[in-house]
Amino acid sequence: MRTIDAASAAHTRTLDTAGLRESFLATDLFQPGQVSAAYLLSDRIAVVGAVPLADALTLPTYDQLRSEHFFQRREAGVINIGGPGSVTVDGERYELGHTGSLYVGRGSQEVVLASDDDADPAAFYLFSATAHRDLPTTLVTPDLVNVVEIGSADDANRRTLNQCIYEGGPASAQIAFGFTTVHRGSVWNTMPAHTHARRTECYLYFDLAAQDRVFHVMGEPEETRHLVVADRDFVFSPPWSLHTGVGTGRYSFVWATAGENTTYDDMDAVPVTAMR
Repeated sequence: MRTIDAASAAHTRTLDTAGLRESFLATDLFQPGQVSAAYLLSDRIAVVGAVPLADALTLPTYDQLRSEHFFQRREAGVINIGGPGSVTVDGERYELGHTGSLYVGRGSQEVVLASDDDADPAAFYLFSATAHRDLPTTLVTPDLVNVVEIGSADDANRRTLNQCIYEGGPASAQIAFGFTTVHRGSVWNTMPAHTHARRTECYLYFDLAAQDRVFHVMGEPEETRHLVVADRDFVFSPPWSLHTGVGTGRYSFVWATAGENTTYDDMDAVPVTAMR
């Protein structure tokens, strides 16, 4: 498990491209046959990528967590961005197809990740935060997902937002979690750009073609920076940083937050005319 420090805005202004990528980007979470992880000191978030092949993978715990098992003090949102597979939590098996999701509650002890077909393996992404209460592990069936259509073709930002763990739906202690798909012919996500002073947000980009990239815009509104990201790249967005992005082709991304609250619209918009 790699540790990613909580970067300040002042320090970020001094970074070159390599420094920005080291501080805010993980490109190696999804390795065939492995479980890989990163630990963010910002809001104590842990993220995990797992790509099981012929053999299932068991989620370990890590030295940074100082816990007997991964979920001793934690909860997580899980989504499958690969082929069909399953997540077994303490003996209960949950089938997850592409973009299928699951909430795993605090106190869960054994989590086993498997692919149905190693020729088209599942790719599981876990977004985990500390939890102050016990909630049941819940399969997020399609009827529980809150689907919202946003943007327009004229503004090149038409997209479908899928809320999977949210207020009024599948509950969590402090996680909000879902994914957004940008429609064909549109390129922008998350307009207007905004900050989350009370929450850390993370992005995981997926379903990009090999030749495509997303230019992920970050930084202070008056001092923006960008990261060029590829399929299955993970971006850490600290509370002071705005976030938006533009792609060279169609793409989707998982968005997830942890912090003071789970209120989706608790954000401070930044007009594009104020960005520098």
